[in-house]
Amino acid sequence: MPKPLRDPQPMLERAIADWGGHEDLWLFGYGSLIWRPEFDFVERRQAWVRGWHRALKMWSRVNRGSVQVPGLVFGLLSGGSCRGMVFRVPRTEGLATLRRLWLREMPTGVYDPKWLQCGTAEGPVRALAFTLSRRSPNFTGELSDERYRHIFANAVGRYGTSLDYARQTLLELQRHSIHDAALARLVALAAVQEQQRQQQTEGAADCQAPQPPVYVPGSSDPSSQPSESSKENT
Repeated sequence: MPKPLRDPQPMLERAIADWGGHEDLWLFGYGSLIWRPEFDFVERRQAWVRGWHRALKMWSRVNRGSVQVPGLVFGLLSGGSCRGMVFRVPRTEGLATLRRLWLREMPTGVYDPKWLQCGTAEGPVRALAFTLSRRSPNFTGELSDERYRHIFANAVGRYGTSLDYARQTLLELQRHSIHDAALARLVALAAVQEQQRQQQTEGAADCQAPQPPVYVPGSSDPSSQPSESSKENT
């Protein structure tokens, strides 16, 4: 486990105090929380936030990568807008849910938990979201397409590959009719790379396959003579 960037406990205590525990708890999911929340909820709605956007620009050295080959996970960066899901957790389960969520999302204190105003078809809700600062050492900055391809092809962590993580998120967003053009483009990069590798592998296999003998009429070389089966077909 990488060394914690910050002590996550004070941030948990602050989130609990800001929530207050007097009403149900709302949580905003924009990445793996959408398809693997790992907590019980009584309501889920599609939601959007303004002033923040989903970005595959956070280094992962445990869950989706390693220290040697860091992978990527999503962060919620300032600017733009983001569509995701909000989950309503019963008030009686809120405290336990926050503590479990902190163990999953905040072991190193990488995120900045913030209460955001989220729009939904049924009206706005105030939900807790895990945002990422561009000043964080885990923020990747801008990455080239070639760097994304390399990470998708090589980064593996305890929960699987960065590519599987990105694909699963894209599929779940699409299932809820949420369009993310930036994510779709990144996943397409990996698909093209995989197709090229498969073609190269098949081409190499064809080159290594033994070639059938060539029949030369009148040749005394037995290997050049047609087989009995070929004679029957002539």
